[in-house]
Amino acid sequence: MQIRRTAHLAAIRRLLRDYPVVALLGARRVGKSTLARQVVAGWRGPRTVFDLEDDVDRQKLQDPGLALRSVTGLVVLDEVQHLPDLFRVLRVLADRPRHPARFLVLGSASPELLRQTSESLAGRIAFHHIDGFSLDELTGHTAFSLDRLWLRGGFPASYLARDEARSLEWRRNFTRTFVERDIPSLGSGVPAAVLGRFWMMLAHWHGQVWNASEFGRALGTSDATARRYLDLLAATFVVRILRPWYENLGKRQVKSPKVYIADSGLAHALLGLETRDDLRGHPKVGASWEGFLVSQIIRRLGARPDDCYFWGTHQGAELDLLVVRGRSRFGFEIKRTEAPAFTPSMRIALADLKLDELTVVHAGQETWPMADGVQAVAARHLLEEIQPLATS
Repeated sequence: MQIRRTAHLAAIRRLLRDYPVVALLGARRVGKSTLARQVVAGWRGPRTVFDLEDDVDRQKLQDPGLALRSVTGLVVLDEVQHLPDLFRVLRVLADRPRHPARFLVLGSASPELLRQTSESLAGRIAFHHIDGFSLDELTGHTAFSLDRLWLRGGFPASYLARDEARSLEWRRNFTRTFVERDIPSLGSGVPAAVLGRFWMMLAHWHGQVWNASEFGRALGTSDATARRYLDLLAATFVVRILRPWYENLGKRQVKSPKVYIADSGLAHALLGLETRDDLRGHPKVGASWEGFLVSQIIRRLGARPDDCYFWGTHQGAELDLLVVRGRSRFGFEIKRTEAPAFTPSMRIALADLKLDELTVVHAGQETWPMADGVQAVAARHLLEEIQPLATS
C-alpha cells in the first residue's frame, strides 16, 4: 500500500517556486527521500540528484562549486548534513540572477544543528518539516486504524509492516542504528551506549516535566550535559520538547519544558511494547496516549513549534497543550477515558489563560459540549472537530 503525501508535495512545490533553496527536514527514514523522488518525477526540466550517503556522489561533490555551478533545473541533495561545507557554495549559487537552478536539500538534523557548521542562507532558504504519517494522510485508507497508528507510530516502514512483530523489529533496528551510526556521523562525540541509555530513560520519562538533575544523577554527569543530550535528540527529530507557558498570573508556574519521544511507535519500542494488550496494561499508557494526540493535534492545526506550549502551576492546575496564534489561545486536554469530566484544573486554565476554546480529546466514541467554550471531542472525530489554524 502506498500513501501519497499530497499536502507535503504541494507545499514543497510551492516553496521551490518562491525560494532558490528549500530544506526538507525530518527524522531519518520518515519519508523525505520518497517525497523528493515524487517532486523530481513531476519536475519539468533538468533534474539532478546527489545522495550524500553514497561514496560516489560524495566524491563528486568534493569540489561543490565546480560540480554544481553548471547544473541547471532541480538539484536534490540528500542527507546534506554529511557535507556542511555545501552551504557556503549554495549561498553563492542562490544569489545568481534568474536562478538557473533550484536546490532541494534533505536533512535529518534541525536548522539550528546544521547552522553550527554552515553559512547562513537567510532570505534564500525555506524550511519544510516532515513527520511520520498523520491522521489526515491515513484516514480513508483500507489499513487505517487509530490504534494501529498509535501503537506502531508514523514511520512508513513501521506503520506499513506486515504484522506487529515486523513493525517492532524495524523500530528496534532503527533505534540501534540511530545511536550507533547516525548520531556519530554528526560528530556529536556522545558514546552510543550513553546516548542509548539516555534515550531509554526518556521513554520512561515520556510526558513529564524535564528534570536535568534527575537525569544528570542517573547518568553520572552534569545537568548541562544531560540537557545537551536532550537537545541533540530534539535536533534530530526523535524527541519533542514542549516549552512551558508562563505569564504574570500571581501564581507559581512551571518553567521547565515537557519532554516526549516524538514518535509513539519509537516510544513503545524503547519500552518493549509489541501489542495493543502490552500497551494498554503498561503504566505509561496514559502518557503515551497524551504524546500521540499532542503530536496529531499540532499537525492537524498546522501549528508552528513557537505556537505550542504546555502550562502548569505548582498548585496542580495544568493544560497539556496551549496553542497561541496572534491574540488567539486554544487549549487542549488529553484524557485516556471514554467519559472525561470537566475538572477544577480545566476551569482554572480556561479562566487564567483566557482561552478562546478548550478542547478535551478523549478515547470514547462521542463528541459533546461540556461547558461554555469547552467541548469533549472523541479522538476518532479529531479531523472533523479540529480545523487548521488560519495562516499568518
